[in-house]
Amino acid sequence: MTDHELHPYVELIAREAKRPVVTDPAARARIMAAVRAEGPVRRPSVWERMFEARSLTLSPARTALIAAGLVGIGVAAGLFANNRGARISGGQPLVAVATPQPPVSPDTVVRFVFVAPRAAKVSVVGDFNGWNDTKTPMVRASNNGTWSVTLPMTAGRHLYGFVVDGAWTADPSAPLAPDDGFGHANSVKLVSRGATL
Repeated sequence: MTDHELHPYVELIAREAKRPVVTDPAARARIMAAVRAEGPVRRPSVWERMFEARSLTLSPARTALIAAGLVGIGVAAGLFANNRGARISGGQPLVAVATPQPPVSPDTVVRFVFVAPRAAKVSVVGDFNGWNDTKTPMVRASNNGTWSVTLPMTAGRHLYGFVVDGAWTADPSAPLAPDDGFGHANSVKLVSRGATL
């Protein structure tokens, strides 16, 4: 065989490929009638396309990133849920750190005083009352806006603050504790045994 000669099978295939295709006119008419009977193709709506089932293939790295993101969202939501009642209008969180205290010694009495002339309600909160603003309401002492309460307390270092009409504030006349980790500083009261302060 030379370069110009083709294998007989190749020549046969080439001849068949060049032969015109003849279709039965009746068959063609049946096919076109069936196509016309189908009518126009209805396109799915935006909602149908948005909610149709799709397959999604993710690499292990993308799966790990999505999982880490979901865990982060869960942690942030948990922190928000746990602290949502602790936020006040000034953006400062109420801090509720409960530390077990020894039994109160009846001879250790501490007086808390806070000046708030326009306040309607003042409470003292601290580690000695579970940071509960309803346990220790203060009493307006006079028309000059001085609020006070006297409490029996254990000797030691106590953290506290005041809730004035729902807003948390530190005692301006007392030293502040270091930041509590929530961007909020509490006041410190040092109580010695048998003292009346």
